[in-house]
Amino acid sequence: MRNNNAVYAQRRKKLVQALRGVHSNGTVLLFADFETDRVAFRQESSFYYLTGLNEPGVALTIDLASGSTTLHVPNCVQTRAKWVASKVLLEEKNAAKVGVDHISVLGDALPGYQIHPFSGQGDYAKLLEAIKNDLRANKKIFAFDGSAPSGYMQQRLILSRFCEWLPELRGAIVDLSPQLATMRCLKDNDEIEAIQESISITQLGQEAAAQAIKPGMFEAEVQASLEYVMLASGARPAFPSIVGSGINSTVLHYMENNREMERGDLVVVDIGAEFNFYCADLTRTYPVSGTFTPRQKEVYSIVLETQQYIADLAQPGYWLSNKDHADKSLNHLARAFLEKKGYGQYFPHGIGHYLGLDVHDVGDYSQPLQEGDVITIEPGIYIPQEKLGVRIEDNYWIVKGGAVCLSEDLPRRPHDVEQFIQRKLEEDEELEYDDIEDEDYEDGDDSN
Repeated sequence: MRNNNAVYAQRRKKLVQALRGVHSNGTVLLFADFETDRVAFRQESSFYYLTGLNEPGVALTIDLASGSTTLHVPNCVQTRAKWVASKVLLEEKNAAKVGVDHISVLGDALPGYQIHPFSGQGDYAKLLEAIKNDLRANKKIFAFDGSAPSGYMQQRLILSRFCEWLPELRGAIVDLSPQLATMRCLKDNDEIEAIQESISITQLGQEAAAQAIKPGMFEAEVQASLEYVMLASGARPAFPSIVGSGINSTVLHYMENNREMERGDLVVVDIGAEFNFYCADLTRTYPVSGTFTPRQKEVYSIVLETQQYIADLAQPGYWLSNKDHADKSLNHLARAFLEKKGYGQYFPHGIGHYLGLDVHDVGDYSQPLQEGDVITIEPGIYIPQEKLGVRIEDNYWIVKGGAVCLSEDLPRRPHDVEQFIQRKLEEDEELEYDDIEDEDYEDGDDSN
């Protein structure tokens, strides 16, 4: 997706218009995530959606009346550019470069090059004073303050600390996550292109996995092969890669990836690349020996039939999951389909989820699908007593009258999957044969 400040400015304008319908006198208050020592920094998705900035520890305020935006930057004594790549400078003239109207310091000078989640009140002094002035003017403060137990965790942490420092703030907060979720659900063409790029890289990862799978290989070796492709493509795993063989194929979020694969196993490979902040999520199930057994093929075919049935139904006006509209709920329709096949009890999870800046992207499951939504369709059957698990997952773009599969190029029919695997197995056999011939030739040389 192009890094165009105008795109983010337009999104902020749209958000402001939506919030003015709730309360005309207010300020939007957004916090970026914080960097840690354990993982590469990745901006919180909604903050990135509105700013395009991958800068930790900053805050953004938007005045609803004027639409003016101010980026509040930690007052670091040490120049961040000496430590990390950063394009945010504490200078007003830098505002246009990063797409905002003004740049201001958060508060008092910090001794190092970064701010932390539990930095003191003084480190936010100037922003706190601005918020205090807004409260004196009876403004509402629009922030991420949802009641869900997960989501916007670091932002809610800082917001709760602001409420400790400014007790009067709590009563003025209005949660803006519903409005932003509505915006983020409907993907524009640039976002679809970004998701498609992530899917293309993930498909390369699946191909690498298929080439690595064979008896005697460890799940971790398959993981290393597919994640190498992601990293070499400029992407990163969007979530911990799942490579589950044998009994592990029946564990939905299996992540140990430490088992040696055996002939006769199935292996579930559930992976996704994140490229330019947008995610993919694709699952394939492979026979380790290169060929499905009759029983494996029977179960695999039912899962594939289920996916195709749901994909043919998916369109605007249907729900991902809504028990009050079971006749148009993809999850309930999939469950009913598998019940008729005798496998309902072996399908423990939902049929899919929203996809975008997050793997499990924001979206209101109580609302029907709309044009512009991107979802996964991922039926599965898991039979622990048979050590047999099958999941097939693809990514779909909801369009007028239907759904377009964005991952159509990745093989999924049983015969095509077998060919996908066998290509590598045959290459390995040819290499082994060539090695034997070379050894025989060398032995012949030694005898002369």
